[in-house]
Amino acid sequence: MSAIESLRVRLWRRYAELGGDLAEIGADLREPLDADFAEQANELEEQVALEALESRKRQEMADIRAALARIADGSYGICTNCGGAIAEARLKALPTAITCIACASGRLA
Repeated sequence: MSAIESLRVRLWRRYAELGGDLAEIGADLREPLDADFAEQANELEEQVALEALESRKRQEMADIRAALARIADGSYGICTNCGGAIAEARLKALPTAITCIACASGRLA
């Protein structure tokens, strides 16, 4: 299996995992609030945290979809800033990366 194929499989697995996480978060957010006002305050605080987590997971899913589209169109692993190659080590660490290390750190910006 090529390095890109391996990353593609990894991206799909993570995407599926995130989908399951979002289903659980959605179920938790649909739970009715407790009748006790003090407990409601705690539950509302938890809901705010869950909504933030949900937002981050949705963004990660969007990043994964974009990476999979780049794999499909052949532009995966090409820096969107300078057009150079994104190092394989960077893609292994962050499979949704769109820039090379130099551009990400601002050295070529």
